[in-house]
Amino acid sequence: MLNIVLFGPPGAGKGTQSLNLMEKYSLVHLSTGDILRGEVSAKTELGLKAKALMDTGNLVPDEIVIGMINNKLEDNKSAKGFIFDGFPRTQAQAEALDDLLKEKSTSISKMLALAVNDAELIKRLLLRGKDSGRADDANEEIITNRINNYNNQTAPLIDFYKAQNKFVAIDGVGSLEEISGRLSEAIDA
Repeated sequence: MLNIVLFGPPGAGKGTQSLNLMEKYSLVHLSTGDILRGEVSAKTELGLKAKALMDTGNLVPDEIVIGMINNKLEDNKSAKGFIFDGFPRTQAQAEALDDLLKEKSTSISKMLALAVNDAELIKRLLLRGKDSGRADDANEEIITNRINNYNNQTAPLIDFYKAQNKFVAIDGVGSLEEISGRLSEAIDA
């Protein structure tokens, strides 16, 4: 089973590249944002717990998110593998994901980290903000804060996957086809 953690800062192209990888390798895309919204919309037990927390402005605890990911894994038992997008974000989450996958007799195959410099990220997000209507993509100060939060809080997770020899840095600048090619080379290696 091919299980990929697609990693990178906001604007690195994870969503776009996930679509290409899903199609090429017949993988199931697991975006924690999509999963949370889906569970809340379906009014599952975990979704109701998550909604109560989100409605009060609190973060959804790791154990609830892991429970939701477990549900998705169970719903897709015949999948050839998964792309984890937006999760894990911390070492505790990575360890919980490893434990969950171990219970299912599988593991993360690789962490593919899209590397893009901050100036390019800001440019991409401002451009995306013009089309998406997302307030967090239209304000350079907010974008810079999101990138700083990624660099300070999420990027250290790279060391966790380096220690497992699963980390692969991918140049995230170039055409969509060039970046897709680099990702495929890393997966096929």
